[in-house]
Amino acid sequence: MFIIIDGIDGSGKSSILEAWAEAFRAQGKKVFHLKDYWAKHHRHPLPKELEEFDAIISAEPTTVWVGAAIRQELIAQGSKYSTHAIASAFALDRLILYTRLLNPLREQGKIILQDRGVSTSLAYQSVQNPPLSFAENATIEGNALALKHAPDHLVLADVPVDVALNRLNARAHKNDNSFYEEKEFLEKVRQQFLSTEYQQYFTSRGTHVHVLNTEESIDRMKQKTIELLKGFLK
Repeated sequence: MFIIIDGIDGSGKSSILEAWAEAFRAQGKKVFHLKDYWAKHHRHPLPKELEEFDAIISAEPTTVWVGAAIRQELIAQGSKYSTHAIASAFALDRLILYTRLLNPLREQGKIILQDRGVSTSLAYQSVQNPPLSFAENATIEGNALALKHAPDHLVLADVPVDVALNRLNARAHKNDNSFYEEKEFLEKVRQQFLSTEYQQYFTSRGTHVHVLNTEESIDRMKQKTIELLKGFLK
């Protein structure tokens, strides 16, 4: 099973993923965090290195190779790269991740839980200036591959932008310096996530789309997300 959790920054995605990881560990399943591996080894693992694990926690953009360049350069405040250049970089990072890891792991029957994905690119670049349409974005090789292997479930964590920004400002370690975290831009992205056109782009590919209100307390939000995960696994 492949599940992507998406939403604007500060919507609670990380808390949801950790709640899911805790739920799997409580069942005796082995959970592997790709971010921890990337931080330690500065590269992607090979699928054979993950054979003993039941669930893989992934994220996009990655923090190695092309993913590192995206975070450090392309989406930094004051960057001058075009929407298409940024979309192409995200797609290349995605192409490597899917080819090297995600598709082989899915063939092995692993459960993959991922923070962001092609769902992010379609939402964000479609409201960037100048915008990139769903159709044009979907033709870029890495995005085409990801849409061909669409997730089983796409969970959209939804929260008002002001609440999300307050959460981000409260994080002492949060220092992405990304133009994607500006309020006006996030308002547009949130509305895109909630739009019928956007959600149908995934449901037409067999993905089940779920909108989850994440404005509630952390404890209540975690409880709801674990119930949601149990429903997926049934």
